[in-house]
Amino acid sequence: LLDPTKPESIDAVVSVTHRIVVSHQVLDTRTAGQLPVLDEEFGLVEELLSTDERWLTALSARGVDVAQVRVAPLSAGVFDYPDEEGRRILRGLAFLQQHRGDHPWAHPIDGLVAFVDVTSREVTEVHDFGPVPIPKESGNFDDPAVAGLARTTQRPIDITQPEGPSFTVTGNRVDWEKWSFRVGFDAREGLVLHQIGFVDGDRVRPIVHRASIAEMVVPCGDPSPVRSWQNYFDTGEYLVGRYANALELGCDCVGDITYFDAVIADELGVPRTLRNAICMHEEDFGILWKHSDQWAGSSETRRQRRLVISFFTTIGNYDYGFFWYLYLDGTIEFEVKATGIVFTSAYPGKDYPYASEIAPGLGAPYHQHLFSARLDMMVDGLGNSVEEIECVRVPMGEGNPHGNAFTLGKTLLHNESEAQRMADNRAGRVWHVVNPNVTNRLGRPVAYALHPEGNPTLLADPESSVAGRAAFATKHLWVTQYSPNELYASGDFVNQHPGGSGLPEFVAGNRSVDNKDIVLWHTFGLTHYPRPEDWPIMPVDYSGFTLKPVGFFDRNPTLDVPGNARHCH
Repeated sequence: LLDPTKPESIDAVVSVTHRIVVSHQVLDTRTAGQLPVLDEEFGLVEELLSTDERWLTALSARGVDVAQVRVAPLSAGVFDYPDEEGRRILRGLAFLQQHRGDHPWAHPIDGLVAFVDVTSREVTEVHDFGPVPIPKESGNFDDPAVAGLARTTQRPIDITQPEGPSFTVTGNRVDWEKWSFRVGFDAREGLVLHQIGFVDGDRVRPIVHRASIAEMVVPCGDPSPVRSWQNYFDTGEYLVGRYANALELGCDCVGDITYFDAVIADELGVPRTLRNAICMHEEDFGILWKHSDQWAGSSETRRQRRLVISFFTTIGNYDYGFFWYLYLDGTIEFEVKATGIVFTSAYPGKDYPYASEIAPGLGAPYHQHLFSARLDMMVDGLGNSVEEIECVRVPMGEGNPHGNAFTLGKTLLHNESEAQRMADNRAGRVWHVVNPNVTNRLGRPVAYALHPEGNPTLLADPESSVAGRAAFATKHLWVTQYSPNELYASGDFVNQHPGGSGLPEFVAGNRSVDNKDIVLWHTFGLTHYPRPEDWPIMPVDYSGFTLKPVGFFDRNPTLDVPGNARHCH
C-alpha cells in the first residue's frame, strides 16, 4: 500500500480464505525498496518539469518549446547521487514531438536529464551538459513518406480449422491432445501457467507446477552522464502484466483463436478487465517424424503441431510478446518476441563505442534484455534433483585406439551454492531435472532437460549497482528449494532497492536441492547492438529456452499420432 503524499510504504499480507490480515509492516524504503512505479506518476514527471525554471532554461537554449516536449518517466535505480536515499525518485529524459501523431523517439533532446521526487512533487536536480543537435529525420513508420507505398505482391495465407480447435477449455483449465494445464494471469508477471501435465496411460503425469517469467531487466551500456543510470526492471518496477495489449484477430493472432480476458486490480484496488489479454491457438509445425525404409518397404510421415499460449505487453518504447509452446512430443518451449522502438539518443560521433548510429545523427545505446524464468518443477512428483550434463572428449589411448570416442558427464548439484551455474555451448551443457524416486522401464530416473540458449549474462561490472540489484542475471541457472515466499528473482520490492534481494537472499541458507521440491530460475535474453534495420521500428528479435523429456516416456509418445489423410497421398 502507498500513500502518495507520504514517504513510507506498507506491506500487508491478507488471507482471503480466513478473512484476516496476517501481517502489516511499514517498509524502510532506504533498505527495502519502493513500491512499483504508478501510472499516475508517468504524467506527473512531465507536469512538474513543464514549470521548472532550470528545465525551461535548458529547453530555451536548445530552441525548443516546452509544449512540444515529451518526458520519459524512467525508474531511478540506486546510485551515489546525494540526498536520494529513502525518496521516491523518477528520472526524465526529453524527446521532441513535432505534432500530435509524431513518434518523438526520433528526436531525443540530449545532454539533459532531470531527477524528480514524485512524493514531494519536487524537481530535485536538472543536469544540463550542453545542447546537442536534435536529430531531424522522421521516425513515423506509419507515414508513407517514410515507409513507402504498401506492397501489392502478397497473396493471402488463410489458416482454417473447419471443425474447430483440438482443445477444450473448462474455466481456466485447458486440455489439448495429451496436455493439461491451467491459465493464470497477474499484474506483475502477466501470463502464468499452472499444473502442466501430460496424459500417459490412465493418469496425468505432472511436469511443471507453476511457470512464469518472474523478472526482466534492461541494462544500458552507455556510460554517458546523461544515461549511465539507465536500467529498468520492467517486471518488478513497472509490472508487465498491467500493460497487456488487447489482442486482435488477424493481427496479433491468426487462425481459430480462443481469447482469455484477464482481471487485475488497478492502483486503487478496483477490478479491471484486460480484454483479450491472452491468445491461444494451434499451429502446424512441420514434420514430427518421418522415415522411408528400403528393407521394410515402408514410408511414413507425421506432422508436428503445437499449442500456443501468449500475451503482448508494451512498456514505454518496447513491446514484448511472451509465448509458451506445448508440442505433441512432450516438449515445452518459451519464446519472448522483442519489438517496438529502440530507446534513442543523439549519436555523439563517429565510432562512439557504446551506441549505434541508426539514422543520421540518431543513436541507440547498446543494451541487454535479460529475463528470469521461474519454473516450479514437479517432474512426476515433488522430489526432484538437478544433474548438469555436458560433452566429454575421451583421449586417444587404451580403450579408444582410433580417438573417436566421446561420452557425457553428469554432475549432481547437491545444494543451492553448487546450483548456480553458467551455460556452456562449447560443452553442450544442459541440465536434467530428474525424479530419483520414479524410474522408466529401463530402470533409469525419469527426467526433463532444460536446454539454454547460452547467450551472454549481465555485462555490467560485478561491482556495479545494477549487478547488485539484478544478481539473478549474473548466472544462467539458479536452483532453490521451494518456499512459498520466494516468487521474484530480484525480490518483492525492486524499485530503488539497493541490491542483494531475491535470489542472493534465497540461496544464503544453502539448502539442499537433492530430491527436494525445487524451483529452477533460468536467465536468458538478448544483447542488443542496434542496427539501422531496427529503425524506425524493430523487426521481432527472439530469445527463449526449451524443456524436453529425457527418459520421461518409455518410448516416442507420438506413435499414436495419425497420418494426415486429408493432405497426404
